[in-house]
Amino acid sequence: MSCSRLSGLDASFLAAETPTAHMHVGWVARFSPPAGGRLPHFFQVREHVEQRLARAPRYRQKLAPVPLGLNAPEWIDDEAFSIERHLYWAPGPLGGLVDEVMSTPLRRDRPLWEMWVCEDPAEERLALVGKAHHCMVDGLAAVELGSLLLDAAPEPAECRPDGWQPERAPSAERLLTRGVRDLAAAQLSLLRLPLHAVSSPAAAARQARTKAARVARALTHSLLVAAPPSVLNSSLSPLRRLAWSERPLEDLNAVKRAHGTTINDVMLAAVAGGMRAYQAEHGQEPGALKAMIPVSVRDPSDVLGNHISFVFAELPCAEPDPLRRLYRVHGAMSARKRDGEPEGADIALKAAEHTPPPVQRALSRIIASPRTFNLVVSNIPGPPQQLYLRGCPLREIYPVVPLADGHAVSVGMTTVADRACFGVYADREALPDADALARHIDAAIDELLDANSRLPEYAG
Repeated sequence: MSCSRLSGLDASFLAAETPTAHMHVGWVARFSPPAGGRLPHFFQVREHVEQRLARAPRYRQKLAPVPLGLNAPEWIDDEAFSIERHLYWAPGPLGGLVDEVMSTPLRRDRPLWEMWVCEDPAEERLALVGKAHHCMVDGLAAVELGSLLLDAAPEPAECRPDGWQPERAPSAERLLTRGVRDLAAAQLSLLRLPLHAVSSPAAAARQARTKAARVARALTHSLLVAAPPSVLNSSLSPLRRLAWSERPLEDLNAVKRAHGTTINDVMLAAVAGGMRAYQAEHGQEPGALKAMIPVSVRDPSDVLGNHISFVFAELPCAEPDPLRRLYRVHGAMSARKRDGEPEGADIALKAAEHTPPPVQRALSRIIASPRTFNLVVSNIPGPPQQLYLRGCPLREIYPVVPLADGHAVSVGMTTVADRACFGVYADREALPDADALARHIDAAIDELLDANSRLPEYAG
């Protein structure tokens, strides 16, 4: 059996989990009935999901810790796997179900995912509420998994059972041996680096200087520039709340085209405007916030796991003018990309994988600290075309971006065909009015649309 071990980044999400910080990525997908038909019942959906698991073998695997913690855990087949332990039925209302599901951590003695089928006849909608541990998938991989369950046509593609049988679990001795072997292999890979420099010293020197500069810039903005104090950074409870809103993607595209920015810039500016209004509503002087912004470095050949880097940027919440907020966000993000900061952060994360496990855990705590950032804002591109679940059109997908300890809120956006879906994920006690923040972010997009007719004299 081949060994598939958690990467350093994957393991960091496992290490960052606490009783009040659940490190699962989640989603809420809503479907309308098929044209002229009825919604499928729970057992039809369960059979459909079970047949599609052949496309994602990781969802039938669990973690096996290495004895003595000498290396990161590895993925092994779950000999007790059963779809009944991962796919459940629940009645509406949807909002209460989502909050309950997301407030409960995943069990580590089985594959790290769950999905709930929520039937709400009153709204004539079907919803899938899912979660998977962040050590297993990043946000884009979670969307890709959802796409495996869906079809591009109302008629589902035939997918026969694959006859899967689990491989026998390795012994503790075997896990320990492989853990030590992989540690030795990692050290040998480091020793080979000087050989490349000897064979091509000029190229190696140029490459090293470029990488060092990118890493330095990434670390400067991530660790050396402290996040401002904020009420968003306080002790957490285990309770969660997901507030959501959706609107035409064309609204964001209209702002993007009018001002030569990106969809991501528009989203960040909207979050800055929403946070500004939220601060003012709570009697606070609007002030800047530092956002951690995930950036995908995923290759089409990559399997599940985390293939992301990060940049850190200021959200100009103190700026009253919506266009100036947009221009400032665009300028900051353009500079980060121009300076290669996503690549620099990726290099730093990969280098950290070669440090001892205690050092990796300490680095994970530093990066996830409220001193490093105030909130995560994540743009997760979804399927650009219409997709179906057993003939039911997919209407919306609302993302759940996990909260590290000391962070009361995150904001995610997923695009589905012609819709932009926002998920404001919050600690229910530290930020009890997440719905108000979702409304403020939506209103901030309206502000940007209203400002489209203004002259670009505000740039700069």
